[in-house]
Amino acid sequence: MELLWPVFLVLLLALPVLVVLYIWALRRRRPSGVRYSSVSLLREAVPGSSRIRRHVPFVLFLGAVGSLVVALARPVTVVSVPAGQTTIILTIDVSGSMCSTDINPTRLQAAEDAAISFIQRQGATAQIGLVAFAGFAELVQAPTNDQEVLIDAVRSLATGRRTAIGSGILRSIDAIADIDKSVAPSQNDENDPAPSPVPKGAYAPDIVVLLTDGASNAGPAPVDAAQQAADRGVRVYTIGFGTPNAGQIDPVCGPQFVGREPNGGFGGFGAGPGANAFRRGIDEETLRKVADITGATYYPAESAGDLQNVFNNLPTSLITKHEVMEISVAFVGAAVLLATLSIFLAQAWRPLP
Repeated sequence: MELLWPVFLVLLLALPVLVVLYIWALRRRRPSGVRYSSVSLLREAVPGSSRIRRHVPFVLFLGAVGSLVVALARPVTVVSVPAGQTTIILTIDVSGSMCSTDINPTRLQAAEDAAISFIQRQGATAQIGLVAFAGFAELVQAPTNDQEVLIDAVRSLATGRRTAIGSGILRSIDAIADIDKSVAPSQNDENDPAPSPVPKGAYAPDIVVLLTDGASNAGPAPVDAAQQAADRGVRVYTIGFGTPNAGQIDPVCGPQFVGREPNGGFGGFGAGPGANAFRRGIDEETLRKVADITGATYYPAESAGDLQNVFNNLPTSLITKHEVMEISVAFVGAAVLLATLSIFLAQAWRPLP
């Protein structure tokens, strides 16, 4: 449970004040005019339970006041409901190192095969989109359930220079925001208004599956981008793909995008002088942080078989929508019940000594 207006909890400081006032009022009461010859005989005549229950109505009254204060703070809880439609964004690294041949025939080809197999297994209620990133990120295919279109989009991937993991995450958020109006677009400028973070544990029925074989060396920090995803309830499942020994760069894979770079963004691809100088180390620590921040999981994969297993085990069949439900009315109801019980007992036990 979380509170939307926790500042109102300061009103709970009134409870000890009420207790002090209650004790002061009891001590101000003057003793009855009837005299008894023995105080000990009087104490024996009064049941111990009556001395206790005379304070029960006040305790119930305190409980009613406390419950009302919590209601003012607007408590909310997160409930899981089945998602009628889900959106899955496949965010694939297309940096030049994805042309490495340590995974036959290349990392990129193995990733494409695994992505296509994943697409073919999804039901009609799942919309899948494709984002590719190298030095910048681009939406290759907007979310759709047309599998033929998606497969063609996957097969059209081409490689580029550098690795902008953070950009890939932010572009994926925007792809989700375009079709799910409950998800705010990403913040690309510090001056842009930031949306209110969703309560902890609240998730949108949309996920990002990010595959990379390297470490981020361009664009925004992946952890900062992951925080934006977490603030919107978007989980980012990360996959570290590749082996420590990257092997050679495939000459066909490397230059396929040369001369067709959008806005000069990817430029200078794969093959040629320095082609084997790509930074190939997977930044597993950052990928784990990205997954942890967003409530997802990191998966390592060192072969095509490993990658297929990762895609098979993604929790896409268990995607639920997490809705935030305000439960202030429950605390108001509890306050009314406690106050009513307090008044009833005070009247019922009034005749007691």
